[in-house]
Amino acid sequence: MQELIQFMQTTGFLNVELGNIIMMAAGILFVYLGISKEFEPLLLVPIGFGMIVGNIPGVSAQGMGVENEGSVLSYLYFGVGKGIYPSLIFLGVGALTDFSALIANPRLILLGAAAQLGIFATFMGSILLGFNT
Repeated sequence: MQELIQFMQTTGFLNVELGNIIMMAAGILFVYLGISKEFEPLLLVPIGFGMIVGNIPGVSAQGMGVENEGSVLSYLYFGVGKGIYPSLIFLGVGALTDFSALIANPRLILLGAAAQLGIFATFMGSILLGFNT
């Protein structure tokens, strides 16, 4: 029995909190929905994986946190900090875009142009409001 108690003290389960359990369960749910139900797998699977890995209890005590070079969380944070993930998501969504409606009705290109102008106007507005610092 002493060996079991000593083993449990060396794992992260000793430091588990309710928030860790809830977030890991939500991450497992996201991965499940993304893979088996195919609800937006490009978004849900990486988000769910990040939620699971980010909420493993005892990660910081083991030297595997964001601040430790070479850990999984430091690599995940690198993508967040450098803004790589939004580009990859938009690249994936753009690659999956179905242009059959646009080919069938070429007037829809005006909607696409209006959306691009809206993105550009939002970007310029955010710079004018000082969100670039």
